[in-house]
Amino acid sequence: MKASGIDCLLKALALCLLLSSVVFAERSAGTGPPSTGAKKYVTARTMRGAGIERNIELGVPLRTHSIYAPYVDSDLQNRWFSFGADSYVNTNKHVRLTRGVSSQCGWLWSRLPLTAANWQIEIEFKISGEASHLYGDGMAFWLTTERAVEGPVFCSKDKWNGLGVVIDTYANSHHTYAFPRVMAMLGDGKTEYDLGNDGKANSIAACSAKVRRTDITTKLRMIYFRDDFFQVQVQYKGFNDWTDCFVIRNISLPLNPFLGVTAQTGDVYDEHDIISISSHSAKLVTTQSPLAEDGSTKGGKKGGGSGFFSSLLKLIFFGTIVAVGFVAFRAYQAKKSRPWDPKRF
Repeated sequence: MKASGIDCLLKALALCLLLSSVVFAERSAGTGPPSTGAKKYVTARTMRGAGIERNIELGVPLRTHSIYAPYVDSDLQNRWFSFGADSYVNTNKHVRLTRGVSSQCGWLWSRLPLTAANWQIEIEFKISGEASHLYGDGMAFWLTTERAVEGPVFCSKDKWNGLGVVIDTYANSHHTYAFPRVMAMLGDGKTEYDLGNDGKANSIAACSAKVRRTDITTKLRMIYFRDDFFQVQVQYKGFNDWTDCFVIRNISLPLNPFLGVTAQTGDVYDEHDIISISSHSAKLVTTQSPLAEDGSTKGGKKGGGSGFFSSLLKLIFFGTIVAVGFVAFRAYQAKKSRPWDPKRF
């Protein structure tokens, strides 16, 4: 009888372990990194369209990558940013990268690299000019491993390593979409910019936005979470009215990039101004899933399945405890050499 009781206990424990492994496998499915055969970038207009549900909270301000009026100190320098080429500072209004004349090139670069893994950068800018038909060329926002190297890509170097977000206001070739065009390009340090086709070959995500000669403040917001996603939003329709431009999933930028803003004019021209740059670290905020009308959580099929296995596991565990107690009681009775009589209970 004693051996039979121990056998029952071992069988119950084995069944408990088996069900535990099933539940663990069920909960772990789909949580690993994407397979190597998956598409490298997944793009969409909105976070929901990209299959991302995130609640983002701003952290500490990144003073080293923020700039506001009056832009310079008493020595006419900025501790965290440097200016160059044709750019100049109007301490009451803006940093003007290009004036409204042809063949201008101007830049503004951070002196230190951006070390935060997750961040939000909000840039207030202005593109204006007298022309109503022919104007250009545009401006670009950079997060690259090199800084302040002038070149042919909106006054920055070609074959860059890192991310460029371009606001292109002049079309060099015919396209089915409208300009100005906001476009993201991820450089590997080797690939040339597709100048003749306005970067079409380099683009990984883009949208059209009428950010030139607006009646309200224009802003561009960039949000990045390392190895997760990169999002761009634009304000140009109304105050605090943010338009989703694009979201890129599965994107990783080079570590510790420099932040830069550049602009360029050619035969046609515009005035390109930076009013402010506001940078913050960012973090994800976990919230409880909202309840559906029937009281279950959204996406209830998956949650219901895991709930069933959890309940079953608890039941088996409780049964195992009862079996252990029963075997221990029988062993105690046998040791005292007193037969166990069920009628006594």
